[in-house]
Amino acid sequence: QVQLVESGGGLVQAGGSLRLSCAASGTLDRISTMAWYRQAPGKQREVVAHIGSGGMANYADSAKGRFTISRDNSKNTLFLQMSSLKPEDTAVYYCAAISTVVGTTFQTYWGQGTQVTVSS
Repeated sequence: QVQLVESGGGLVQAGGSLRLSCAASGTLDRISTMAWYRQAPGKQREVVAHIGSGGMANYADSAKGRFTISRDNSKNTLFLQMSSLKPEDTAVYYCAAISTVVGTTFQTYWGQGTQVTVSS
């Protein structure tokens, strides 16, 4: 139905920047919100940012002012621009897409994740 593939992760020093990408394919017409989540070792998965179909974005407090979520609908791609990275940003970052199935029933699709490691 919906396939999501993240890319752009890697190793970066504290204070550096990375841009994550998420390529979406499949049945995309029902996707409303897209989001970035992350999960650090020993921690629960947490939302980083989400963006609606119209481009309205929201951020977790930890990401606010440092990260920017965006989407290119023509290329079916989601982005997360990360700046001023901190060691605590180290995590596997996951792309998510929320799709309407029937009425108000939603299905969340997940990518495989991409590792971001920030060294101090």
